[in-house]
Amino acid sequence: MDTIGFFTSEEKKLFFSKYRLLLRNLYSFLEREDIRKMKELMKRVVALDCYGRDKNGINGLLRNIDTALIATLEIGLKRTSVIALLLYRPVLKKAITIEEVELKFGTDVTLIIRRLLKTSDLYARNTAVNSENFHHLLFSFAEDVRVILLMIADRLCLMRMGKQMQEDDRIRLATEASYLYAPLAHRLGLYTIKSELEDLSLKYTDRKQYDFIKRKLNETKRSRDAYIAEFIAPIKRKLAAAGFKFDIKGRTKSIHSINNKLKKQQVEFEGIYDLFAIRIVLDTPLEKERSECWQVYSIVTDMYQPNPKRMKDWISIPKSNGYESLHITVMGPQNKWVEVQIRTRRMDEIAERGLAAHWKYKGVKAESGLDEFLNTVRAALEAKENNPLDLMQDFKMDLYKDEIYVFTPTGELIKLAKGATVLDFAFAIHTKLGSKCVSAKVNGKNVPIKYTLNNGDSVSVITSPAQSPKRDWLNFVVTSKARVKIKQALKEETVKAVEFAKEMLQRRFKNRKIDMDEPTMMRYIKKKGFKTVTDFYIEIAEERLDPNQVIDEYLEAFRKETETNERTEVRSAEEFVTMTPVEEISTNKDVLVIDKNLTGIEYKLAKCCNPIYGDEVFGFVSTQGIKIHRMDCPNAQEMFSRFGYRIIRAKWSGKGDNGYTVTLRVIGRDDIAIVTNITSVIGKESNVTLRSLNINSVDGLFQGNFTVLVRDTTALNLLTKKIKAVNGVKAVERLNS
Repeated sequence: MDTIGFFTSEEKKLFFSKYRLLLRNLYSFLEREDIRKMKELMKRVVALDCYGRDKNGINGLLRNIDTALIATLEIGLKRTSVIALLLYRPVLKKAITIEEVELKFGTDVTLIIRRLLKTSDLYARNTAVNSENFHHLLFSFAEDVRVILLMIADRLCLMRMGKQMQEDDRIRLATEASYLYAPLAHRLGLYTIKSELEDLSLKYTDRKQYDFIKRKLNETKRSRDAYIAEFIAPIKRKLAAAGFKFDIKGRTKSIHSINNKLKKQQVEFEGIYDLFAIRIVLDTPLEKERSECWQVYSIVTDMYQPNPKRMKDWISIPKSNGYESLHITVMGPQNKWVEVQIRTRRMDEIAERGLAAHWKYKGVKAESGLDEFLNTVRAALEAKENNPLDLMQDFKMDLYKDEIYVFTPTGELIKLAKGATVLDFAFAIHTKLGSKCVSAKVNGKNVPIKYTLNNGDSVSVITSPAQSPKRDWLNFVVTSKARVKIKQALKEETVKAVEFAKEMLQRRFKNRKIDMDEPTMMRYIKKKGFKTVTDFYIEIAEERLDPNQVIDEYLEAFRKETETNERTEVRSAEEFVTMTPVEEISTNKDVLVIDKNLTGIEYKLAKCCNPIYGDEVFGFVSTQGIKIHRMDCPNAQEMFSRFGYRIIRAKWSGKGDNGYTVTLRVIGRDDIAIVTNITSVIGKESNVTLRSLNINSVDGLFQGNFTVLVRDTTALNLLTKKIKAVNGVKAVERLNS
């Protein structure tokens, strides 16, 4: 039986089983009318087979159902998210319209569908770990946290189906999960999902190491279970005697985390002492949560000696993702250190299901930490840094960092990444405070801006109006917010310095009555060894390069190029000019008519200004023939003033053809879509052909040279106008050569 587009008998059983499970779950939070509409639509789209199979043969409908089960049962998403998840693929395949979905389920559902379609389009192009895709993917995530949660559910579903994939696809998926989705799950408090993604990623990328750790865990399971039973038995008795309602269990740490310990500690498997943790979960009312957790802490530490350096209180000050728990490490039987986690049922659900669990306990805990994180992501994206790889690395580092808690002089609590400096603190308060920070007082002591803060520090920032962000600050700040703001300030300073240097150099050229030929200047800059034009102008701005020296060297370069062109551009007009006096040419009907059918007189279009049909032009008679120049040629003024007797009037005749080469320089916002949009505009013009393009990106600005074949100036002017209308384009100029 051909399984493409159909269910196998095994898949049918699996589908009905999972579909019934999903429906039972949906009944817990969907209105009956919603379920009726969903059933109707699902029957339609299944009959149309719009889910299909991917290239690995994975059944699209089963994948969608599995993802919906993860989203509802393991993450805790509700109506809007789940309906959007189930229907976005039929909308993608045009089995149903977005308008129909909006009519049946409302705008909130279609809003998520549109954002899922956007991420789906990115995946159709490439993997998310591709740096440009990563940038756009973060835009979708920053718009709506539910999109992040649904994408995490989808990636986990695919990872669980990994054995059905081809090797290359499996490794690519595992790399992406490890690099992007596991850190995201960690940041959102989905620790169980995070651990599974990491374990599966290790399984698919380093199967030998994964199997080794798994085998070792199985071999030591009996002795480990016996030790856990011995450890928790007296705790159970004490807690029961004190009247607590609780669950207590031992939890073996993930294979991925054990692998990290093996690498970090450089020990054999037997040398890792903390392979498991004990978790105590209390059933207690909200108002008694904190006091009862601390009572249990006292009972445990009375029985087993605690290690004060390993105590973490996330009940008094929860993590940014809402995680609450008391973590202590105590000396157990056989002198082994054991980690004990103490939390309530509510805290445990938030720890297992992360952000989504907050919605169940609405009003219990604000999500300001997540909001702050997403605001930082948005700020980083809006900064439009020219290196997406930096954004990727900063983003990933920010996801995994532990936190510290410090205080402002007024007693306000500020959360920062572990390892944060005084400068990170200043930028966390306000961008202006960070930009002007010169030092600080920490607990009353003067410290420099690179001083590393510790938990509980009281910090007072000292500023100076003369201070401004420095490039070396990037070497010691650790928070992405500080890095983004510093890079943004440096970019603005660079733009100002470059503009200043350009204006100064142009002024010097003007004072010496010299017209600067841009192509010659570009070649001069390249010959001087500068990687970018920005680097060249920065040297001038910072007075490491003398503008007068630049002009002298430029003139020498221009002279050599002109001599070379004069020697090499020999045309058949040479014979004509040699035999005919200049006066005869210049007085012959007073005007040279430029026509491709012209016989007897050969001419050359000058390379220094590259005229095309429709330009205002003149002829210049040289020993190598007649050269046609534009009236606005950078060399026109000198030719008219010094060699006026060689100038002849010229005009175009007939019609232009598509054989004129022009290069347009386009400057605009550095955006991956801008090139596509410009080439699309060029491609739609019937009288224009794109020959080549050269793209550069400097300090957030896109600069591209587009070489095209055009018929005449009318076609060129129309094209220029349309390119200027492209979103993000700031300037379009025609290059002389």
